[in-house]
Amino acid sequence: MNSYQSVILNLKLLRRAFRRTQAALRFGSLENSPILFANSFPKSGTHLLTQVLQGFIRLAPVVDSGLPAVVTFAGSTGQPRPLEAILTDLHRFLPGDIGYGHLHALPELTAELANDRVCAFFILRDPRDVVVSHVHYVTEMAPHHVHHHYYAHELKSFDERLTASIVGRPGLAIPFPDISGRFEPYLGWFDCSEVLILRFEDFVFQRAATLERVLDHAQSRGLLVKPPRDEALRLLGASINPEKSPTFRSGKIGKWRESFSEAHRSTFKNIAGDLLTWLGYEDGDDW
Repeated sequence: MNSYQSVILNLKLLRRAFRRTQAALRFGSLENSPILFANSFPKSGTHLLTQVLQGFIRLAPVVDSGLPAVVTFAGSTGQPRPLEAILTDLHRFLPGDIGYGHLHALPELTAELANDRVCAFFILRDPRDVVVSHVHYVTEMAPHHVHHHYYAHELKSFDERLTASIVGRPGLAIPFPDISGRFEPYLGWFDCSEVLILRFEDFVFQRAATLERVLDHAQSRGLLVKPPRDEALRLLGASINPEKSPTFRSGKIGKWRESFSEAHRSTFKNIAGDLLTWLGYEDGDDW
């Protein structure tokens, strides 16, 4: 961490201290509240889930930590971050903090998010919508992303960019595997019963039931929610505003159908194998 990053982090920590004081005055001590952590596969609804968790600020002694995302890969270089650095980031959270990130299901990280002081969630999305969203994000919205120049200037069409997001860039020193290889390190979260698995699509098609699952999980992990259940669910729902997400583009389900050519479908099937059926998005290969 350079000096500039240290200054920014210290400012964020000061802001967090102020927020914690305000929350303590309203609800009482935060020390018995769990850390609320939104983990996700990138481009799968990270900001949507974070908004829902921030809805708890009106319900319980918790605060938006304001800390940066805890990530497995450094965005500017694309290189894996040392495990010690990731753990340092996680240990920076205090009881009642809300945080988020993109973390592989490494044993050390599953142990951190499964412990009694954490209430963790993992959100995913149809991988076909993920690759479409990835193209738009890297090409149009992330000029400092390690793959931005390749997508924006070397690839000449949306079709080429979508193919790249499906097949990856094998052979680079920077790890960017195909879509199946990118999902694989996250699948271990399905085996961690202490982490609630959510789907982006559930917030669209089954929002009420999904918010109930979120509330139940938070309470089961020790969060003391003040308002009655119906009011708590109403406030959690009111916290959702995808238009305010900096990476939000359309947020629609199944947009991949408008973007995939037959060649993209064939490539995806060859690359992903049974990933879609394993995740519950298809019953077979006939899509």
